Amino acid sequence: MPNRAERRAQDKRSRKGVPQQYDQTRGRARADMIDEYGLQEKSRRLVEHVDGEWTPSAKADDDEISTIENRDPQIIKAPHSLRQFFRILSWTLIGLSVVAFLVIMWLPSHPLWLIITVSAVFVVAVLSLFFVTGDPRHNPNLDANGTAV
Repeated sequence: MPNRAERRAQDKRSRKGVPQQYDQTRGRARADMIDEYGLQEKSRRLVEHVDGEWTPSAKADDDEISTIENRDPQIIKAPHSLRQFFRILSWTLIGLSVVAFLVIMWLPSHPLWLIITVSAVFVVAVLSLFFVTGDPRHNPNLDANGTAV
């Protein structure tokens, strides 16, 4: 008669895999089948916290957290440079031209000079953004990897 350790090992080996009543392949090609016993064991371990409580593995640097917490709560600030003033002006022109396009769309007759003027304002505003944008290295809304904070 085998000893207790051998009986336990044999029971453990017999429990692995698909239970006999669900084994449609009769032992052939089980690679694509779901291991129901393994799923049940994983579920039991998660419920009983056997593997331990899950904790996030990502780390945040203390200086990065302090810069986020110490940001100025005032969202709208006066432009502090000529470049920022032109950037605000460009975005304003883009917004106004979008509204103008929506208004023109509902007009019964579309004067060609109006469509050309609104299109030109939109194109100039978008192209001016390429000249007035700042250096991305000094953007306070990006972290070291260029991800938005």
